[in-house]
Amino acid sequence: MPIFALMFVAGAWVLQQLPWLPSLSWGWCVLLVFPLWCLRQFPLTRYVATGLLGMMLGFGWAAWCAHGRMADQLPHAWEGRDIEIVGVVASLPAMHERGRRFDFAVEQVKTPHAVVPTNISLMQYSGDYVMDTVSATASNRSLPEFHAGERWQLTVRLKRPHSTANPHGYDFELWMLERNIRASGYIRQAPQPVMLSARVLKPQYMIERVREHISQYMMQALYGQPYAGVLRALAIGADDAVSQQDWQIFRRTGIVHLISISGVHITMLSAMAYALVYAIWCRIPYWVLYVPARKVALVAGVATAIAYALVAGFSVPTQRTLYMLSVFAVAFWSGRRVSFGRVLLFALLVVVLIDPWAVLAAGFWLSFGAVALIAYVMGKRIRRPHWFRDAILSQWAVTVGLMPGLLLLFGQFSLVSPLANAFAIPLVSLVIVPLTLLGSFLSVDVLLWLAHWIMQLAMQLLGWLSDLPAAVWQQHAPTTLSLLLAVGGIACLLLPRGIALRWLGLIAVLPIFFNKPDTPLPGEMRVAVLDVGQGLAVVIRTNQHTLLYDTGPRFSSESDSGNRVIVPYLHGEGIQRLHGMVVSHDDLDHTGGMDSVLAAIPVDWAIGSLPADKPVLRALNHRPCQAGQRWSWGGVTFEILYPANPDQFSSSVRTNNRSCVLRVRSAGGTLLLPGDIERSAEVDLLGMGAENFAAEVLLAPHHGSKTSSTHDFVTAVKPRIVIFTAGYLNRFRHPRPEIVKQYESLGARQYRSDDDGAVILDFSRDGGVVATSWREKSRRYWHDQSAAFTRASLAETGSAR
Repeated sequence: MPIFALMFVAGAWVLQQLPWLPSLSWGWCVLLVFPLWCLRQFPLTRYVATGLLGMMLGFGWAAWCAHGRMADQLPHAWEGRDIEIVGVVASLPAMHERGRRFDFAVEQVKTPHAVVPTNISLMQYSGDYVMDTVSATASNRSLPEFHAGERWQLTVRLKRPHSTANPHGYDFELWMLERNIRASGYIRQAPQPVMLSARVLKPQYMIERVREHISQYMMQALYGQPYAGVLRALAIGADDAVSQQDWQIFRRTGIVHLISISGVHITMLSAMAYALVYAIWCRIPYWVLYVPARKVALVAGVATAIAYALVAGFSVPTQRTLYMLSVFAVAFWSGRRVSFGRVLLFALLVVVLIDPWAVLAAGFWLSFGAVALIAYVMGKRIRRPHWFRDAILSQWAVTVGLMPGLLLLFGQFSLVSPLANAFAIPLVSLVIVPLTLLGSFLSVDVLLWLAHWIMQLAMQLLGWLSDLPAAVWQQHAPTTLSLLLAVGGIACLLLPRGIALRWLGLIAVLPIFFNKPDTPLPGEMRVAVLDVGQGLAVVIRTNQHTLLYDTGPRFSSESDSGNRVIVPYLHGEGIQRLHGMVVSHDDLDHTGGMDSVLAAIPVDWAIGSLPADKPVLRALNHRPCQAGQRWSWGGVTFEILYPANPDQFSSSVRTNNRSCVLRVRSAGGTLLLPGDIERSAEVDLLGMGAENFAAEVLLAPHHGSKTSSTHDFVTAVKPRIVIFTAGYLNRFRHPRPEIVKQYESLGARQYRSDDDGAVILDFSRDGGVVATSWREKSRRYWHDQSAAFTRASLAETGSAR
């Protein structure tokens, strides 16, 4: 059983690493194991056969689930078109700045010949936004309110799952696949949505209505309180109301696991229910004669765990805890003794059976890893147990043991985590969560206010720990070899006291901190044109310096390209400081991530075409960019080519034509970054007579719009590689087909961020320029692999701005 469970999980993991889905016809390969199975009287043969069978079944099960889920998809031909559907609001609506988002279970498609996936994600904007125009406008029309479990007839516009693709970035397409959301879009307000039924009586929808009722009550009772969203996350697992500032504190102090419904909470609540029912049952002798008090209390504990897991959204940590408690309960009820390791493996197997994509979730490995570490350090110890000593030992094991995984997944781990968890775990699990649940379920405001007051005190302590200079260790992502060495070394360090030379494990851990990624040689450079959607962000790295050109768009007040793309990339590459920053011009798709970058990464200086009164410049060593500015880093030369006289720009000059044009020369070739300049700026630039204007690599001006990339400009540059940075299905329809054809006529190799993801350019002295598409390099079977079809369809549809 242990070998089978582990290999089953391994087989599911192997399937998730493939760039394509194998055919299900390969299932007959399972038969190859049976000859070995027939020889199971030999121990080695039995183990090998069991392991191979488990791996093949895990691989086959994951493939079968993936085929079924991938078959339910939105055809390219129906992207961006009005479709009339009937279905049910299948989740608790999550609030956003511009509206609310919820899952929608499609029951009927009323538009002739249209094909829509069964489960989609819809956005209801707070106004009548026209999403395919340049300027969104909102009307004063009253909007319908959507609630979980309601059946509606809607007109929607959808698109297939498609996310940005960057090194060390978040895979949103995987997140949608795991949740079985096969398309996303927004609700059209004309024709008006029509509610067909106020309540659909199905268990899953009834649970969501309960969650919504609790959410509404809590937010009303705690209206205006700073940590109402945190208590709501603890109660029902909905964390959309938790601010980024609070998440930052939780991450830096290492207690994120407590806010995203923790298995600790379920265990504690189950134990409380067990103790309460046991105490009551024992006081009624007549009942005890029929059913032992411990068995009744056990049922109550498991029932409490199931109820809380359902209300909390049934995440991986809740599943793991629930399955483990259930197995222990069954063993206790039947009078059997079951080892902790077998229970953990059974829970592992059940989670992967229910959700084969769980093996790709950080929470899966961290939650099971934490429990396994506790079992490892607590098992087979000779010393008599003591709660205080055991608590310290467990916290030490989890902190040290999860360090390699945290560095791999997030590029950091909290140094203050042991101290923060020491008071946060008992305070949150034993006090705040019970008060919150009692207050929300029983509608008692006083209990919620008490829980909030205690949470405020806890946040003050956590905030103090988070502000410590040495609160977090950040570094590059570890290599596979250093990661394996660290895991083995930590296993030695956590051996029981008395085992000789266990300290040698420290030697195996050290490479994970010192094995840094390769850096360019002197005279060479590595350029990452990041995929930030409709915007621009470029990281240029030389032998000892790093420069950032533009910071991408802003998505909301708490989400932008800085915290979602740029900073994770910099940390993953081991870049702890920006030696320079160039901000081309003052448009939100180029400056949207600036605040997040400056908050996370030290920046030595910045130049750009930004207004002098821009608030972010007050704490930054900044000066305007101007032609003639030049500097050299490690044999790589940087030069500003435009604008010549920024002080002489009239107020009528568009911000695009104020863009800083940067040329970077290395031993391997030249890179030209023109920002968003348009025709008039291109003419001025050519008129300045910049020598050696040619460049091997060009970022297409203004994302490939029809107002830029004039024939004279493109001919003067003569790029061998041109890169278009554009968002998927962007409303501007960048890049324009006529501009694409113009570069094609020159024989330039083209890359598009919406198709290729981030483009990594290595300028080497010997090999010239080598370009790598990150979407191609890191492709998985769930990634959208037919963007060329979308481009062709867009070229055939109407004109764009």
